[in-house]
Amino acid sequence: METFSLSLHGSFKFKRFNVPSHQTHPKNGDLARKIIRYRKQEGFVDCASLVEDLGRKKKPHLAHQLVNTVKSEGLLPDNSTLCALMLCYANNGFVLEAQVVWEELLSSSFVLSVQVLSDLMDAYGRIGCFNEIISIIDQVSCRNADLLPEVYSRAISCFGKQGQLELMENTLKEMVSRGFSVDSATGNAFIIYYSRFGSLTEMETAYGRLKRSRHLIDKEGIRAVSFTYLKERKFFMLGEFLRDVGLGRKDLGNLLWNLLLLSYAGNFKMKSLQREFMRMSEAGFHPDLTTFNIRAVAFSRMSMFWDLHLSLEHMKHESVGPDLVTYGCVVDAYLDKRLGRNLDFGLSKMNLDDSPVVSTDPYVFEAFGKGDFHSSSEAFLEFKRQRKWTYRKLIAVYLKKQLRRNQIFWNY
Repeated sequence: METFSLSLHGSFKFKRFNVPSHQTHPKNGDLARKIIRYRKQEGFVDCASLVEDLGRKKKPHLAHQLVNTVKSEGLLPDNSTLCALMLCYANNGFVLEAQVVWEELLSSSFVLSVQVLSDLMDAYGRIGCFNEIISIIDQVSCRNADLLPEVYSRAISCFGKQGQLELMENTLKEMVSRGFSVDSATGNAFIIYYSRFGSLTEMETAYGRLKRSRHLIDKEGIRAVSFTYLKERKFFMLGEFLRDVGLGRKDLGNLLWNLLLLSYAGNFKMKSLQREFMRMSEAGFHPDLTTFNIRAVAFSRMSMFWDLHLSLEHMKHESVGPDLVTYGCVVDAYLDKRLGRNLDFGLSKMNLDDSPVVSTDPYVFEAFGKGDFHSSSEAFLEFKRQRKWTYRKLIAVYLKKQLRRNQIFWNY
């Protein structure tokens, strides 16, 4: 029995990869021979798809046995098989084995592929082997410098996903020092990763750097920055950011305007909310479900029943169907003021027999959280004994729950 000892970089413990060097599982031997029979081409064998499948099933030892069986038949696995084996090892944490295959590929006539390099760096990033990613960049620079811009971009993404902001910055500096320009995707990636793992100041600095490069911030970048401001309750700063991006951008749909409305609704600045809603319509943007629900949640929390009903009428006029959030705004508004007997009036123009759905953009919940009816309904919807829920059934169950809770309260 041959034992491979492996030490992972970072905080990972030693792993041992036990693979029989002389004995091969009969089943794997049969599989390998079938592959040889049907995929033999000029002395090479392609069994990449099977190796990939074994990697996904967390069985790198079987992939190792399979490739060894191919070699024992006097044939060589082709480059696609070796790439699959390398990724199989890396994805399962066997770094030394992956490095051996990587060196074998480099010493062959293998043409480096950005996709393979990206997958390998992602695998190393997930297990904290960041030095290996840096090593890949160095090896690519010696072997095929034309791939460096793309490889740098992928490496920055790998570091960013794991919150390695310093490594991300160092890689960018090295990239620029070699004369490569920073593209829009990389600039936006910096904003996203700083919004997740950095401070507010670092995120704003990354945005300023993107602006100076004359690249536009993309949809994901805008959402990342906005989520950070919402999480920090920086509603005014969110509004300033959105105006700086430019509310007239048509390529983003209603995203910018909806977030601007949310920046006022989050602070319950109702007059400003109404004013900006009118400006949105004047600018040629048509309100969608999220637009209406931002206003509905604010009206509900402020017990502005008349405005809430007008908003529901407007939704109907615009042919925008309500979702669970909309129904929750009405139910919560009435029950919070102990107006349960009037709830039928509030729901009279809504179809209670529709199936419940949630189509509101999640950033609304970052500002307001979820209402009581919404949260309770989601728990009911996970209850499998009820085959088909409707809004009518959800409301009936919720009202019984509220009645029972009130009875228990008054008994004490």
